[in-house]
Amino acid sequence: MDRSRTIEIGVGLFVAAGLAALFMLAMQVSNLSAMSDNEGYDLTARFENVGGLKVRSPVSVGGVRVGRVAAIDFDSETFEAVVRMHIAKQYDKFPTDTSARIFTAGLLGEQYVALEPGGAEEVLKTGDQIQLTQSALVLEQIIGQFLFSKASEGATQSEGTKQ
Repeated sequence: MDRSRTIEIGVGLFVAAGLAALFMLAMQVSNLSAMSDNEGYDLTARFENVGGLKVRSPVSVGGVRVGRVAAIDFDSETFEAVVRMHIAKQYDKFPTDTSARIFTAGLLGEQYVALEPGGAEEVLKTGDQIQLTQSALVLEQIIGQFLFSKASEGATQSEGTKQ
């Protein structure tokens, strides 16, 4: 075997190892392998707007991931998004007055559901619904409200100077 053939095989093995490493990194980042077990329980929450929340988005409490979003459906009677969350079995002590909010991780990060435990003595069981929810903040709506308030502010100032 000549020297160029050995170099070609070495480069091929190096590229294959690089592709395998990229695949493993993609699996870690997407968390497809994490929390794939079926042990645990499901909770639901209703939101007016889920923003960019996706199935498999994290559910966390105090920054600790306790579950994943299992499904997002639309209730055509109440016109709300229904989010079903799968919570790991070791986190089975959430009070019935727990609240759920949709946050964004960082400025442009993925959205996730944050649970905030209440103080009730009874705990949520599988199939229960979280009553206290706050929808996602949609950047376009915030910018629109800001621009509208500035435009109306400018209109009232210009009317005040005319009188």
